[in-house]
Amino acid sequence: MKTHTELKRHLNHWQCGALALGCMIGWGCFILPGDFLATAGPIGATIGIAVGGLLMAIVSYSHGVMVTRFPFAGGEFVYAYFAGGPHHAYACGWFLALGYLCIIPLNATALGLLGKFVLPDVFARGYVYSVAGFDVYLGEIGLASAAIVAFGWLNHRGIKLVGRSQLLLLVIMVAAIVLIAFGSVFDPHGSLTNLTPAFAIDSSAIGGILAIVAIAPWMLSGFDTLPQAAEELTFSTTKAYRLMLFSIVIGVILYIAVVLATAYLMPWTETVDASPAWATGFVVDYSLGRMGLAILSLGVMMGVFTGINGFFMAVSRLMFSMSRANILPEWFGQLSPSHGTPSNAILFAVTVSLLAPWFGRQALLWVVDMSAVGIAVGFLYTCIAACVLLANRSPEDHAQGNRALAILGAIVSTGFLLLLCIPGTPAFMATPSWIALGCWVLLGATCYLPRVSSIKKMNSRELDSLVLGDQYVDDSRRPF
Repeated sequence: MKTHTELKRHLNHWQCGALALGCMIGWGCFILPGDFLATAGPIGATIGIAVGGLLMAIVSYSHGVMVTRFPFAGGEFVYAYFAGGPHHAYACGWFLALGYLCIIPLNATALGLLGKFVLPDVFARGYVYSVAGFDVYLGEIGLASAAIVAFGWLNHRGIKLVGRSQLLLLVIMVAAIVLIAFGSVFDPHGSLTNLTPAFAIDSSAIGGILAIVAIAPWMLSGFDTLPQAAEELTFSTTKAYRLMLFSIVIGVILYIAVVLATAYLMPWTETVDASPAWATGFVVDYSLGRMGLAILSLGVMMGVFTGINGFFMAVSRLMFSMSRANILPEWFGQLSPSHGTPSNAILFAVTVSLLAPWFGRQALLWVVDMSAVGIAVGFLYTCIAACVLLANRSPEDHAQGNRALAILGAIVSTGFLLLLCIPGTPAFMATPSWIALGCWVLLGATCYLPRVSSIKKMNSRELDSLVLGDQYVDDSRRPF
C-alpha cells in the first residue's frame, strides 16, 4: 500500500518569510506601476493596493488555521480535500497549479523587458515573429529560458539551497527599493504636485480602485506558498500565520513605495501619456540618472529571481501532494534519491515554463487574470475548509480560531472571483483570458476523468491517510 511520504525539514523562519515575501514582490512590483497609475492614479492605486492587502490578510487567517491543523505539502489542495473530498481537491489543485505555473514564465519574460529597456541591442536579436503586436526575439527567449532552467536546477538541488538563496536575493531586492525610495524623496525633480490628479482621468475613482483590488490575489499571492512548504519547516506551524501576515504588510508597503516613487519623480500623467515600455525605469532614468536605473534594474532582477524560485517550490510541492494522493500520476510524486526533492514535478514545471516565452509577453499577460482566478479558487476552498474545521472542532482538537473571520475570508474570495468573472465589472477578464481558462479546464478534465474510477476504488481511510497523514479527522466530522 502506498504510504504518506514526507519531505525533509530544512526551512527556518527567515527563509520561510523570504519565500512568502519574495513570491509576492516579483516583477509586478517594478513593471506594473505604470499600468496602476493609468488605471487608478497614484492615490487610487495606493488605496487599491492597501485594500487588497487588508483583504489578503483576512484570507490568510484561514491559511493559518488550516496549516496548523494539517501541516502537509499541498496547502489549499489538502484543505479542499478535507472540506469536499477528492473531486473538489482536484479542482482546487488544478486551478491553483494554473496560478503558480503562470507566474513563473511571467517573471522570466520580465527579464526580456528589462533587457529591452536597459540594453536594447543585446537581447532584442533574432526576430522570430509577432504575437498580438509583440515582437518575439530569440535573444529574449534565451534569457528567460536560462533563468527558468537555472532556478529549476536550484530547486532540484534541495529546499535548503532554495531557502538560503531566496533570503539573499530578497535582502538585495529590498535594499534596492529602499535606496530608490530615499533617492526619490531627496531628488530635485520630485514634487507632491506630480501626484495630481489623485485618481485616473478616464475612469471613476471607485472603478479604478476596484480594478486594482481585483488582481490582489495575483499581485499579493505569495503568502500562500508558505503552507505549500509546511512539511519542510523546522519550526511550529502555529507561527506560520504571523509570518504570512508580516509578508503581506511588508509587500503592501513595498508595492506602494514603488508606485508613489514613480508618480513623485515626474508628473504621472506625462508618464502615462508617454507610454514607455517600462514606466518606473523611464522615470528613474529621467530623475535619478543611470546610477538610479542600475539600482532599480538590480531590484527588478532580484524580484524576478525570487518569484521564479519561490513559485517553482510552490507548484512542485502542490503537484507532489496531488500525486501522493493518487490524484495525479505517481511520476509527479517521485523524490530525487540524492536531494529528496520532487524532481519530476520540478521538471514538468520547467518544461511548461520553457514553452511560454515562445508565445510572446502580450499573450502571457492574458493569463494574469486567469492566474488570479486560479489563486482565488484556492483561497475560497481554504476559507470554506477553515469554516468547516472551526464549526466541527472538538475540545481536544488543536484547531483554534475565529469562525467569523473564516466566513469573511470566504466572502472576500468570492468577491474576487465575481470581480473577474461578471461582465461589466472593472476587472472582467478579456476574451483571450476566457479562452485560455477554458482550455485549462478542458485539459484538467481530460487528465482527471480516467483516474476517477481508481480513486473511487480506494478505501476512504487510506485516501485520508495519504492526503492528511495519520492524524486525519473521523468520518463523522467530515462534510463529505
